[in-house]
Amino acid sequence: MERPTTRFCLTLDLKDDRALIAEYKRYHEKVWPEITKSLRDAGVVDMEIYLLGTRMFMIMEVNEGFSFAKKAKMDLDNPKVREWEDLMGKFQNPFPNASPVERWQVMEKVFELEK
Repeated sequence: MERPTTRFCLTLDLKDDRALIAEYKRYHEKVWPEITKSLRDAGVVDMEIYLLGTRMFMIMEVNEGFSFAKKAKMDLDNPKVREWEDLMGKFQNPFPNASPVERWQVMEKVFELEK
């Protein structure tokens, strides 16, 4: 039996620079193993990121043990995650209301086709 999951959709912009966007995509072709391990350890079951122009859209499926607060604490305690986040920060153009730690913003669901 599959464990229940929750889906979060998040968004973030990249800087409007073709070379930086290409470099960002290259990093995501082979994400550091410490990063994927930290995501799984935090309760992330699956994650996809889509890109259109400079706008990114993330779909994140998490298990019942996941919380953004727990993940943020785990990230702060993990030097490799902090290194990755610092590196990714050079490509990203956060929304004005985003904190330096939580650049990805959770989106509000406004529609769902009835099942």
